[in-house]
Amino acid sequence: MPELTPQQMKTVERLFAAGFRPIAIPPYDNALCMRRGECAALLAPVANAGLRLLASPTYIVDGNLSVKLKRRNGEVFVWKKTEIEATPERLKQLEDFRRELTTILDEAATQ
Repeated sequence: MPELTPQQMKTVERLFAAGFRPIAIPPYDNALCMRRGECAALLAPVANAGLRLLASPTYIVDGNLSVKLKRRNGEVFVWKKTEIEATPERLKQLEDFRRELTTILDEAATQ
């Protein structure tokens, strides 16, 4: 992970204040992984600016980033052979996570 600028550190401080916490998820050593609850996102610094999402936020399954897939019985979050149901509660938690994260990142970009 590259060293963060003062502006990027202010964004990280805002994320901390909102309950987000950094985590290490191999093989994403070059990204800033942020978690809140059972959701996580990969962030990367932007040269001379703030932070940006590398991929859409997702749910954590067995300590790893999952992929959301459609199955006959509905949607699931999958990591390797482990699946958990994408319940309305989990989908709402993920949407709330995404919304608050992007709001903080967008606010930091305009300052």
